[in-house]
Amino acid sequence: MRPLDDITVVEVDGWMAAPSCGAMLADLGARVIKVEPPQGDPMRNTQRPPKLPDELKSFDYQFDVDNRGKESVVVDLTDERGVEVVHALCQRADVFLCNLLSERQERFRLDPASLLSVNPKLVHATFTGYGTTGPEAWRPGFDVTAFFARSGLLDASREGPDGVIPMARPAQGDHTAGLALFGAIVSGLRLAERTGEGQVVEASLYGTAVWTQATDFAITAMDRKPVNPRERERQIQASRNRYRCGDGRWVVFNIPEESKWPGFCETIGAPDILEDERFVDLTSRFRNMQALVARVDAALAEKTRDEWAPLFDEAGFVWAPALGLHEVVDDPQAEAIGLFPTLTDDTIGEYRTVANPMVFQTADVLPRSGAPDLGADTRDALTAAGIDPDEIEALLAAGVIAHSGPAN
Repeated sequence: MRPLDDITVVEVDGWMAAPSCGAMLADLGARVIKVEPPQGDPMRNTQRPPKLPDELKSFDYQFDVDNRGKESVVVDLTDERGVEVVHALCQRADVFLCNLLSERQERFRLDPASLLSVNPKLVHATFTGYGTTGPEAWRPGFDVTAFFARSGLLDASREGPDGVIPMARPAQGDHTAGLALFGAIVSGLRLAERTGEGQVVEASLYGTAVWTQATDFAITAMDRKPVNPRERERQIQASRNRYRCGDGRWVVFNIPEESKWPGFCETIGAPDILEDERFVDLTSRFRNMQALVARVDAALAEKTRDEWAPLFDEAGFVWAPALGLHEVVDDPQAEAIGLFPTLTDDTIGEYRTVANPMVFQTADVLPRSGAPDLGADTRDALTAAGIDPDEIEALLAAGVIAHSGPAN
């Protein structure tokens, strides 16, 4: 049994954020019907990173990770008959998931009022860049703009007030905000079950990004001042910092100095720090942090990261290697907790994907299958929705819907 195996979701979206939420719902057992335009989700076959070797470029791994386990139905929403098809799907669904801005929802009659009139018990879930109200609810948003830039996250991540803001890695904000929408949907389902009434829920890139920085915003919302820069030389405690080892690899510590400072200095082979008058207490160490960081750098340069690792563990430090992504995929701990499960595709055979972060002791919530081909499930999904077979054929002939799977 999977937690959501009695739930049906109709999904009208594209790109990564809302689809990632649909993928998690599918992992947990929901039947997710992805409604795509005739040209398909804009993420289909648009991303082939240059770093991929040629032999791996035949498969769309990035689209697959956010659309695995779903069904694909092709519907032209610019035709009124296509809108009626989606309404028919929603009549038998539990959740409607979309990332259309409010104006487009209303244009295609997919807004909460329209769909709740079709199915009064539906959970209507909207994903946006900036929310559905306010002066900029109209503004489209991708994670690099709405999540990272507008929320202050990039500015707060600079190495000093004059440093260049970093560039976000792909879809970090999308997948984080997808988790927020997932939580809203399952909570909406619970509320609909208790009240017998449909629910309207939403999540945004902007709102989720602010929540991820709640520790900073708890102060900044009150004092309205810029956050302190995060340069290594301006950290409050030297043992809560990051350092480069002798092989060029980095390690990160989070050790409270009050109880562990002498042991930290002894372990890294720098007991002289304890005798240096510049570093005799927490205040003096903070005032002389630049010199202290340089001394710790010099000490850690004496060994490689892997040589330091057992020494840090033996000393009981809270620390971690700053792994490269290419190292994470082969990390034994990642393997032990199943972060990279294997799926099978008819064309390329076995391939690794990425697990959602939820674990159930009594249920398997790993991905079941890869992403569907465009329109692979149109006939079956519309038949299950109660649409007459003759009408399905007429819609196919008119180009309102499309089907790429085998004919009945």
